[in-house]
Amino acid sequence: MANHHSDPQLAKRLQHLESHLDDENPLLREVVRDFRELDRVAHGMGLFGPGDSHAVQVSWWPIISVLGIYSAGKSTFINEYLGHKLQFTGNQAVDDKFTVLTYSDDPEPRTLPGLALDADPRFPFYQISQDIEEVAAGEGDRIDAYLQLKTCDADSLKGKILIDSPGFDADEQRTAVLRITNHIVNLSDLVLVFFDARKPEAGTMSDTLNHLVADTINRQDSNKFLYILNQMDTTAREDNAEDIIAAWGRALSQKGLTAGRFYRIYSNDAAVPIEDENVRNRYQSKRDEDMSEIDKRIQGVSVERSYRIVGALETAASQFAEVHVPKLEGMMTRWRKGVMVLDAIMLVTVAAGVWFAGLLPYIAGVFGNPDASNLGVSIAVLVLIGALHCLIRKLVAKGIATSLAFREKDQPHTDSYLSAFRKNTRFFRSVLRKTPVGWNRRARKVISDVTVNAAEHVQKLNSSFTNPSGRPKKAPPAPPAESEA
Repeated sequence: MANHHSDPQLAKRLQHLESHLDDENPLLREVVRDFRELDRVAHGMGLFGPGDSHAVQVSWWPIISVLGIYSAGKSTFINEYLGHKLQFTGNQAVDDKFTVLTYSDDPEPRTLPGLALDADPRFPFYQISQDIEEVAAGEGDRIDAYLQLKTCDADSLKGKILIDSPGFDADEQRTAVLRITNHIVNLSDLVLVFFDARKPEAGTMSDTLNHLVADTINRQDSNKFLYILNQMDTTAREDNAEDIIAAWGRALSQKGLTAGRFYRIYSNDAAVPIEDENVRNRYQSKRDEDMSEIDKRIQGVSVERSYRIVGALETAASQFAEVHVPKLEGMMTRWRKGVMVLDAIMLVTVAAGVWFAGLLPYIAGVFGNPDASNLGVSIAVLVLIGALHCLIRKLVAKGIATSLAFREKDQPHTDSYLSAFRKNTRFFRSVLRKTPVGWNRRARKVISDVTVNAAEHVQKLNSSFTNPSGRPKKAPPAPPAESEA
């Protein structure tokens, strides 16, 4: 059932997502429904706006991203993998956009603008224009200058998304490019990082290596990065492959990468002829071995993505009780204490003003002789106290919100906390309330149910991909035969 807090456009997109998952991965459709339940809690608490959803914060198809410097052979590798000459190749910066490659049963390849990605929650660049705008004012409206979508009927693309990136060398739009790169790296299930064996002067590319290596090795998911030394055929004439690998190894170790290895590959179609048969066989054998390992990792991303999505569901559910609610409660506690302290100061000040103005007899007279003058003075004082209290509430809330926005401007969920905090400090909300708005018994039950469902989703995935008992899996029952007329 559609979330009544979501805008109609988002609801329609999520329904479209569910219909696609019905065919490709029915289990994940159940996960979409659980995300919708979390959305209801987030909307009720004010953490989400009308167009927000947990379901658009994850990619529903496994993502393989291809990164590297210009002329490292990324596009040639992709064309060979797909069996289609879809990407331009060459020694210059022939592809200056991020290209999302996805399957289509249409035999005619198509190229679509970046808007197709920015507006579709099924793809990893949904609403990326907003991120681009944050780092490069005015560039968010030029999404087509950064992204494009290409489709083809390559079987190797079925059920997955492949992303080809522009090179990392000097670029006029570098800030926005790096923001997009960070975005896809975070979402990717596998990251292929290409280096060019023809450029052994690795030490001159310090900035590039920082972003491709130094900034990634300490990630919890660092095992998803494969470092590929491409175009190794160019080293065959001197037969100095080990020297080239050692040079790159030293460069990467200076950036902190001391474990792992290079995958050494080259394109059979574009390879430099290797005349010495022994050298050719040795290079070809190593190339085939490494390509086989890369292919195995690519084939495994579908399984990894399914677990990653369920893991995202479980994490999103746990964050309510463990992160979001405590954060809001802390903000509300600071607000309540600030308001009460200033209220006390205000009341003392008003009382002193009433005393020195000689108005105390009028107020006291209400209890003995409630005439018009006494009552009027009392009402005026109460109105003044109420107005000052409302002003204090507003000023304290604004101060806390400004402080949070400044201190945690780059932290996740900051905008969500500010939105929820504003909802909790509206003029009709009691300052004595300790529990955030929307965090009630029903919300807790939703979180509990989704957590249980996430564990069940994992068990279903395990049943699909494993068989610890070794017993033959039961075949699904055959459909009943149609009766003859």
